[in-house]
Amino acid sequence: MIPVYGYEGRKVAVLGLGRSGLATARALEAGDALALCWDDSVEAREVAEAEGLTLHDLTKADAFEGVSALIVSPGIPHLYPEPNRIIARAWDAGVPVDNDIGLFFRSLGAGDWMDNDTPPRVIAVTGSNGKSTTSALIHHIFESAGHRTQLAGNIGRGVLDIETPEEGEVIVLELSSYQTDIARSLTPDVAVFTNLSPDHLDRHGGMGGYFAAKRRLFAEGGPDRAVIGVDENEGRYLANQLVEGFEDSRLIRVSSGQKLAGPGWNIFARKGFLSEWRKGRQAASIDLREMSGLPGAHNHQNACCAYAAARALNLPPKIIETALASFKGLPHRSQLVRELNDVRYVNDSKATNVDAAAKALQAFPRIRWIAGGMGKEGGISALQPHLGAVAKAYLIGFSARDFALQIGDTPYEICETMEVAVAKARAEAEPGDTVLLAPAAASFDQYPNFEKRGEAFAAEVEKLM
Repeated sequence: MIPVYGYEGRKVAVLGLGRSGLATARALEAGDALALCWDDSVEAREVAEAEGLTLHDLTKADAFEGVSALIVSPGIPHLYPEPNRIIARAWDAGVPVDNDIGLFFRSLGAGDWMDNDTPPRVIAVTGSNGKSTTSALIHHIFESAGHRTQLAGNIGRGVLDIETPEEGEVIVLELSSYQTDIARSLTPDVAVFTNLSPDHLDRHGGMGGYFAAKRRLFAEGGPDRAVIGVDENEGRYLANQLVEGFEDSRLIRVSSGQKLAGPGWNIFARKGFLSEWRKGRQAASIDLREMSGLPGAHNHQNACCAYAAARALNLPPKIIETALASFKGLPHRSQLVRELNDVRYVNDSKATNVDAAAKALQAFPRIRWIAGGMGKEGGISALQPHLGAVAKAYLIGFSARDFALQIGDTPYEICETMEVAVAKARAEAEPGDTVLLAPAAASFDQYPNFEKRGEAFAAEVEKLM
């Protein structure tokens, strides 16, 4: 646990008692603050009370009297589409609003571990797609290199729930826009921006607000070194804003598909090869083509970002290459579930938006595509240019019929359920095909989350045995 410093003997309200909320309350108590806990859910309140935490009804008119701060869980909207009523009351009472990410950075710098010869270093990763794989890959690289490392944030454990950092430890954080948007302190040693595509637009009031939430990771104190994916205009803009010029070694530019030139520090992947260039000269090259845990151009971008973060903390290229080759991938992210009769079954349930699905659809030569669920704003018509490898689509869930109208001339079948889709794809698949779950939609019509959807796909594949 990371004790929260700066609130000793003071009252701090905690709104939302899920994983991060409970960890926050414990960390505040460990730092000698009094955590006043509230959640609209009776069940969540009962769990907190059973732990010995203090419940405090934040809906009452005088709820913020004597309260020094309000700490909110990431799922609670604080501005768009409209402020949560309790957060609005905190504003009116002049009570600062923060989250566990802000408390983490505030407390990490105040801990005794900062007196070590090599204090713990933090690599924080944000972006629209690939941030989970990139974060896990960075963690894997440092672990493979013999460094003590922990993975937390939007993946793994809550940031305040990690173990006390040791000498020279590397802490890897995956941070969503929900987490960066409101944190009052963001001071990683290395910050990574993978890419940007439309997502969570209702939560951020549009694309500008969404990008602004991501940008805060590079503005609230700022990292010592920034790794920026420059395949979209937002990344190019951010890279330009951060340094005096591209020769500035505080910036590492990353691309998947284009060769980056110039005197600066550039890392890019083209035709399956990762290249590192510094000061106009090639410093390293890695063949990614046979690395089974990193299929497709989108994973090559993840590899570039992870490689760059590791190089930013001075790991040698050969050690990074060995770690990349041993990475097995993450569940539900281009995960090879099984190969049967020369047909691969790949679970990319995490591809919940158009951009992520497009990248998955470009990773394999001939695809039986399982898609659908709760469609997002804008639909999937933008995927049409990326459907050339799709032999047939098997559509499931609430938006199946809407999706059928948006995929042009691609053959399709309305299957409704995962069970039917997998069985149909198996019956029609030919040797060399890939049966790919890349839904391009949320899961909430049929499953509580994308993980359960991916597990359902894997279970149906196992039945084929």
